[in-house]
Amino acid sequence: MPIPPPPSSTEGHRDRDVRREIAMIVRALEGEGPLELDGLSILVGAKYWEEGRFDRALRLAISDRVVLRMPDDRYVAASRERP
Repeated sequence: MPIPPPPSSTEGHRDRDVRREIAMIVRALEGEGPLELDGLSILVGAKYWEEGRFDRALRLAISDRVVLRMPDDRYVAASRERP
């Protein structure tokens, strides 16, 4: 009799990866303050990430409102914007 597959998880491997990537972006911005896209990318080592992963993580961080895009095209952790 075959063994049934393990129950499916609501959280896939990619979900954990993107949460980790978002956390890296937020920590970088909390530590350094506002950064332009290139500076942020360098700081988190995005050139070593899979293609498109940095852009996706940053986009999700912005949609989750943990990262804000400033009018001068710099990015800042939302926690640094609070009084």
